Amino acid sequence: MAPPRPRFDRRAPVRELPNINDRISYPSLRVVDADGSQLGVITREAALDVARERELDLVLVSEKADPPVCRIMDYGKFKFEQEKKAKETKKKSHQTEVKEVKMRYKIDEHDYQVRIGQAVRFLKAGDKVKCTVIFRGREIQHTALAEQLLFRMAKDLEENAELQQEPKREGRNMIMFLGPRRSPLNKDKPEPTRAVRTIPVTTPGSPYATATEVASS
Repeated sequence: MAPPRPRFDRRAPVRELPNINDRISYPSLRVVDADGSQLGVITREAALDVARERELDLVLVSEKADPPVCRIMDYGKFKFEQEKKAKETKKKSHQTEVKEVKMRYKIDEHDYQVRIGQAVRFLKAGDKVKCTVIFRGREIQHTALAEQLLFRMAKDLEENAELQQEPKREGRNMIMFLGPRRSPLNKDKPEPTRAVRTIPVTTPGSPYATATEVASS
């Protein structure tokens, strides 16, 4: 006989309530006033009376101390500030992801601009961008056009991006990696030149022909 299927626990999770005011059960406490001054070790009841007089809360801040330490404060304001700090910390600790933008080397201008817009959004969010040109069938023969397209994209995105990996063929794709720009673009810096050298190539019907190869210098 098969064991019974486990039932889901539909009860709401138990919320951990803060140790403030009447939830503090220690008979004697070391109390710090709202302005940071020390009130010394006093009874729980006396500490609660002081907090009520100031229209504030008695908050347990160190349970392991002997005696436990409490502070008189506006707990609502304190909680709001803590949550605000947590959100800011989470925002600053953005985990960098790699987002991909795919296209064909024969992409039309409108679709190309759409890819540019996607890449800009990814880069401004602090993510890296993997630019991929996909080859199908005999398109693999046109890797030079794909490389040219990727360099054009790097140029069009230079306000927001830094080239991290130049175009490189991987299987039936050609890829390039861009990262968010960390320093302002220096437009006065001369662009890298491309040296053109001639390579002899043997072709049918002619003992020698020439082909040009473009390389970064």
